[in-house]
Amino acid sequence: MTKVLVTGASSGIGLAQVRLFLENGYAVYGVDKSAAPDLSHSDFHFLQLDLTGDLAVLYDFIPSVDIICNTAGILDGYKPLLEVSDDELEQVFQTNFFATTKISRHYLSAMLKKKSGIIINMCSIASFIAGGGGVAYTSSKHALAGFTRQLALDYAKDGIQIFGIAPGAVKTAMTQADFEPGGLADWVASETPIGRWSLPEEVAELTLFLASGKAASMQGEIVKMDGGWSLK
Repeated sequence: MTKVLVTGASSGIGLAQVRLFLENGYAVYGVDKSAAPDLSHSDFHFLQLDLTGDLAVLYDFIPSVDIICNTAGILDGYKPLLEVSDDELEQVFQTNFFATTKISRHYLSAMLKKKSGIIINMCSIASFIAGGGGVAYTSSKHALAGFTRQLALDYAKDGIQIFGIAPGAVKTAMTQADFEPGGLADWVASETPIGRWSLPEEVAELTLFLASGKAASMQGEIVKMDGGWSLK
C-alpha cells in the first residue's frame, strides 16, 4: 500500500488531504502539533509533534514514505519588518521552511534508492507576490518556492517528482479570524476574480492528482490555486 506523510494533518488543507488519500486507498501518516483529528480509519496513523523541534520521533513513526505532503504552515499577522520580532521571524521560518527541508532531506535518500518518490510542498501566492502575508510569511514562502524548484532540478533524473501548490485565500481554521465581524473575508471574496474563497477540499483534489503519477512529465511546477487573484 502506498504510504503518504501529511504534515499539518489535524485541520484545514492537511485534514482534507488526509481524508481524500484515505478515500482513495492510501495509507496515511498524519503529523500535527495539535491533537489528532476526529477521524477513525484503519489506514490512518497519527503523531502529535511540533515540527520545529527534534524530528527523530517522526522518523521512527514512519521510517520510509512514498509521498510527502509538506502542508504544515503558520501565518504572521501581516506584520511589516519593524513590527515583527526576531523570535517571530524564526518561528515562521522554522515551521514554513526548515521543517520542510529537513523532512524532505531525511526521506529523499530512501526515495533515491527506489528511484521513486513524490514531494508536494505547500507554497502560496505569497511565494510569487507581496501582500499575501507579512514579511515573515512572504519571505518564508518565497524561500519554499526556491527550494521546491531547486530540489526538482537536482533530482529530476533520479525519478523523484517535486511539486508545489500555491493557494490563495482558503477557508480554514487558520484563516477563521478573517470571517469574524469586521474581518477581511467579504473584501477578499469581492477582490478574487471567481468571487469566493477556495476550499481545502479543492486543494486536496489537486494534491491527489499530483501524487497519482498521472503528471509524470511535470517537474518543479508550483501550481497556483488562487481563484485568479494573481492574474490582476
